[in-house]
Amino acid sequence: MNWITEHKIPIGMWMENVVDWLTIHAALLFDLISVSFDWTINMMVEGFEYLPPYVPITVTALMAWFIHRRISLVVFVVAALLLILNLGYWDEMLQTFVLVMAATITSVLIGVPIGILCAHKQWMYTIMRPVLDLMQTIPTFVYLIPTLVLFGLGVVPGLISTIIFAIPAPIRLTYLGVKGVPTELIEAGKAFGASPFKLLYKVELPSAMPNIMAGISQCIMLSLSMVVVSALVGADGLGEPVVRALNTVNIAQGFEAGLAIVLVATHQSGEQS
Repeated sequence: MNWITEHKIPIGMWMENVVDWLTIHAALLFDLISVSFDWTINMMVEGFEYLPPYVPITVTALMAWFIHRRISLVVFVVAALLLILNLGYWDEMLQTFVLVMAATITSVLIGVPIGILCAHKQWMYTIMRPVLDLMQTIPTFVYLIPTLVLFGLGVVPGLISTIIFAIPAPIRLTYLGVKGVPTELIEAGKAFGASPFKLLYKVELPSAMPNIMAGISQCIMLSLSMVVVSALVGADGLGEPVVRALNTVNIAQGFEAGLAIVLVATHQSGEQS
């Protein structure tokens, strides 16, 4: 047994060498990605911050009403947003919202097509399955280490880590949805002469839409949880006051920031349900 422990496989060193190689030879690419993402996120945040608070509150309440037609949800959404405004975390909430929205949109745009391909190419899902398992079991903090080295402190490493952390959900649930389309529907579409694209667009995707929407919902919640953790690498949002409260043992600030996070999460789950 001593021989095994004395001859350690340098897996960590190999990964460090890969990151070092990328840092040296792909520095311009990572700088371009960092500047582009940083500029886009900042412009979106400034656009939302320019609006008076009652505008996004009203728009969100109207969206909740038109989607669900439940006055109780509308009252909760308005009360939650007003409480966040009252606690003084409105700007942080907007920053969190923008990061979650950007991460979710990116994850869905990448994850849904990959899920569709996996459903049609079983060999691809065989390759992707252990990768997805690994991505969903790695602790969230581990994602922050390579992105911090490659992109530096700020919003970008948090956003990239969030996308990587959240993307398995739309991939898996899109795969399950498309794979679970009844054979009778596919055969009927083929019998009417539907091309593969029309078969996907008019038969498979409508049938798989409940699973795809569940994947988007999971992606939103995973993005929110990771965005909060990303405050450790300098990402803005509601995670920042939580980290400050943790460093200074400020119970009041920690509770208020945590309550704001809970309200945002509950609000997101309420609108998705």
